[in-house]
Amino acid sequence: MGRPGKRILADNLGAIIDEHEIDCVIANAENAAGGSGLTPQIYDKLVKYGVNLITLGDHVYKKKAIITVLESNDNIARPANLSAHAAGKSFALYKTEKGPVIAAVPLIGRIFMKPADSPYDCIDAQLAKLENQADIIFVDIHAEATSEKVSMGYYLDGKVSCVFGTHTHIATADEKILPKGTAYITDIGMTGAHHSVLGRKIESVLKNFRTQMPCPFEIATEDPRINGIIVCVDSNTKRAEKICRFELKDEKADSVSYDSDDGKPDYLNGF
Repeated sequence: MGRPGKRILADNLGAIIDEHEIDCVIANAENAAGGSGLTPQIYDKLVKYGVNLITLGDHVYKKKAIITVLESNDNIARPANLSAHAAGKSFALYKTEKGPVIAAVPLIGRIFMKPADSPYDCIDAQLAKLENQADIIFVDIHAEATSEKVSMGYYLDGKVSCVFGTHTHIATADEKILPKGTAYITDIGMTGAHHSVLGRKIESVLKNFRTQMPCPFEIATEDPRINGIIVCVDSNTKRAEKICRFELKDEKADSVSYDSDDGKPDYLNGF
């Protein structure tokens, strides 16, 4: 979420990878550029920091320059259940140093969200395409309604190794291994400033909610944290063996001054 999220990731991701012996890092990066969208420059930075696969959500096209990246790289994907004519790939692939190929498939929800095709029909088609391309599959369900995410988890239980939710910026405490071996969590939370309203300055959001007048939703800077999950998957059975929530707070980062990514704060629809 904005520059505070990128800064704490840059400072800590390498150490996290080493400490936990992580083979593949997946990041939903749709709020990385000024809180809304992704740019080619930030894409390059995330890969440099150690991110292997990038998923996106409803802000996928907020920065038009990202379209070239979406069309020319295999490690980044837009929501698979957008129109078949939408720019970009419907899944992302990464071959780990140990050999197995990881796929990340982003899906977008339809409750309280913009129109999209059925995520159920879409994921069925994607799994058929990935049968001979990927050894382990992660699905990012980018949705507002928790019921929609939970339902997708059960629908994909035993078909993929992990289903994780994004979009609400609030980590949930329901991580589990489903009966047929799929790791699941309703939302992994947010990498960004947690003394905030979903990564935005509290005062500006309150002003909008109280007055119903448009005002800039500036990126917050206090209490930056990394939220995520660590999942262990058996590469032979494709079943998840463990899932745990992960949070890292950088005490030193509270005193860092951050500039806006593009100098143009987003309005209410910037969440």
